Amino acid sequence: MADLTPILRDLADESQVVDDLVAGLPDSGWARPTPAPGWTIAHQIAHLAWTDAKSLLAVRDPEAFQAELASVLAEAATFVDKGAEEGAADPPPVLLTRWREGRAALADALAGVPEGYKIPWYGPPMSAASMASARMMETWAHGQDVADTFSVVREPTARLWHIARLGVRTRDFAYAVNQRTPPAEEFRVELTAPDGAVWDWGPPDAAQRVTGSALDFCLLVTQRRHRDDTDVVAVGEQAAEWLTIAQAFAGPPGGGREPGGQA
Repeated sequence: MADLTPILRDLADESQVVDDLVAGLPDSGWARPTPAPGWTIAHQIAHLAWTDAKSLLAVRDPEAFQAELASVLAEAATFVDKGAEEGAADPPPVLLTRWREGRAALADALAGVPEGYKIPWYGPPMSAASMASARMMETWAHGQDVADTFSVVREPTARLWHIARLGVRTRDFAYAVNQRTPPAEEFRVELTAPDGAVWDWGPPDAAQRVTGSALDFCLLVTQRRHRDDTDVVAVGEQAAEWLTIAQAFAGPPGGGREPGGQA
């Protein structure tokens, strides 16, 4: 069984950062609009709780998850919003407790997944480590929406590595959900980490290259910033194309953010 302790610890730490942003809000604060159109603070946390619950179902009862999957994908454009809308209707203390309990239960479940087992999901099936990385990505991304709502600048950490790696690994998925053919060759991605180190993926001599800060790359692949508002640079037409459609999250293509601002 793989030791997921480091990534589960990082996920818990990232979740706590977001928890700290909302825990002290009055009930009225949960109704505040965020940069995601139609989503309040409550919607953001409800979505995290909903996705944790679906992840837990996929781990504990994959047959039930698969049975639900077919009907869900038939309404792919709306099922995520429906889950957030339903959860956001709960009183804030109930919603916050549900999120806390759900993410703890999911961490325990992931820790017990046998090495090599693939968990079914809305995108490609994932290992427990990849599922934890996906939850890290979602938590960080929706936490960014919450932080932007309150004009809070979060300090980037080494936990961004999980999100950056997922962003690189989901290149072909981004092409697929946009009904495009993925390039045959790997790209080179070189990102400057918060501590100044360089994180890199792909062949050093690749013709198609992406460079920039890890923070801005993560904001780009989670569609929390428009490409024009980041320092991410593409060399090569295919690399430039990828940056227009990149998404580290499962589901249909997102609308992203408009250039020149957060929303």
